Amino acid sequence: MKALSIRQPWAFSIIHGGKDIENRSWSTRYRGELAVHAAKGLTEDEIDAWKLFIDFHDLRGDWLTGKTIGDLYRGGIIGVVDLLDCVERSSSRWFSGDYGFVLANPRPIEPVPCKGRLGLFDLPADVAAIVDASLGA
Repeated sequence: MKALSIRQPWAFSIIHGGKDIENRSWSTRYRGELAVHAAKGLTEDEIDAWKLFIDFHDLRGDWLTGKTIGDLYRGGIIGVVDLLDCVERSSSRWFSGDYGFVLANPRPIEPVPCKGRLGLFDLPADVAAIVDASLGA
């Protein structure tokens, strides 16, 4: 299974908040299941930028109720989505990059510790087995 490291709170937004586009400066031809890896790093500036984005685009909702930044898991797989397309334009409020990975069907799982990498990467076999089992595959 392929995976993509995404910094929090954006990874949480994909799995729980309806974020249907992941913005990147590079494109991909990959289509299919994609494990969402919540990267370990998180700065106050990133949190502030995320809050501004959410407020500006009126994206607040029940998915944020009772959550704090400290609640967000980091350093592993938090769910799986389907990567449907890679586009240069989108009407999605989440689109703001050179390229947008079009995402659908988010499936949260209990977090699975895993080291992240740059770009799309293959999950180690042991982690992929845990993720598959979590999805009932």
